Amino acid sequence: MSEFLLGLKPYLDVHVIVILAAMLPIIELRGAIPFGIALGLNPLSATALSILGSTIPVPFIFFGARPVINYLMKTKLFKNKAGRIIDRTIRKSGGVKKYGFLGLLLFVGIPLPGTGAWTGTLAGDLLGMRFKRVFSAVFLGNVLAGIIVYLISYAAISSIRFF
Repeated sequence: MSEFLLGLKPYLDVHVIVILAAMLPIIELRGAIPFGIALGLNPLSATALSILGSTIPVPFIFFGARPVINYLMKTKLFKNKAGRIIDRTIRKSGGVKKYGFLGLLLFVGIPLPGTGAWTGTLAGDLLGMRFKRVFSAVFLGNVLAGIIVYLISYAAISSIRFF
């Protein structure tokens, strides 16, 4: 995926490429920040752009994922895959169900694999949370995750420069 994004460099500004990277479900903010730094952005710019990019898909996921999943559940070809997506999302979102807004904020905000904006938004929708609460929790979770990844990236860069 990074090869594809790097292939866009002659056509798009690196700021746009970082936003696009953060919008992707596998890369999201956690990968877009170090990617932006590797492209030459300063860490704060990479972090801000990644927070923006990771937040942009939230309304589309919230209002679009369930109809798509419901449709896929009706097809023989994708029924099992769609069911696994729902099961995995609900299984990973136990804290969201228990703690609501704060649980979703922390779910998105702690940068672990599979706990980003995409999964968090889908979990909030599947658990019946209102859009405003999901959007706010995911945005604040993105800010928290951005700060954590920024600090890790900054520490890594500083330690490399030290040696």
